[in-house]
Amino acid sequence: MALKSVPDQNVADRVTVELREAIFNGDLAPGERLVERKLAERLGTSHIPVREALTRLTQEGLVERLPHRGARVAALTRRDLEEISSLRTLLEQFAVVRVQDAWDAAKETRLRKTVQQMVQAAEKGSNARVFELDRRFHEQLWEMADHDMLMTLNAQLRSRITGFLRAANAALEPDARVEHARTHDLIVDAIAGGDPERARAVMAAHIGEAAARLESQTQDAEASAAGA
Repeated sequence: MALKSVPDQNVADRVTVELREAIFNGDLAPGERLVERKLAERLGTSHIPVREALTRLTQEGLVERLPHRGARVAALTRRDLEEISSLRTLLEQFAVVRVQDAWDAAKETRLRKTVQQMVQAAEKGSNARVFELDRRFHEQLWEMADHDMLMTLNAQLRSRITGFLRAANAALEPDARVEHARTHDLIVDAIAGGDPERARAVMAAHIGEAAARLESQTQDAEASAAGA
């Protein structure tokens, strides 16, 4: 893909978006080396905006720089997994209770529609679409919570949480992906039921199951990195 001729800062913004999406959709795999010259050729730009983009993605935790070895796509470590999943659990438990307090038919219809689309995408084997809708469902919950500071935190954590969601979805077999999509209805059921403890418990279980799927992968990735 080539980027249109635009000012350098805009090019850096566009390159950042392109590389972030390539990481999220798996085109750039965890542990893959990121060579500025090759990326610049692929994107049809100079190495300067690529370097700026890699710096931004390093700050987001999606890229890591190694002394004398350049940059590579960050792999999810066990510590990353524990920190992201535990923090996400706290924040999304807070969000579902906030949504529950202001629950109405419009919110339920919106969330149910997203879940229905997710299930349909999973049944068709459209992994990228499932991931997109999974991300949308959780973003909708954060928006419905109507809490400015929560949205600020979400913006700061979005790349790490999105990376977690992508990895969790990629770890699913086709049948399990359909079942995973349907579990989002359980979250909606719990919110609609009006019991905050039930809503918190269902959300914690939902995130915990995703983390459990990834645990063996993080161990494998760390073992591979140690042997590199």
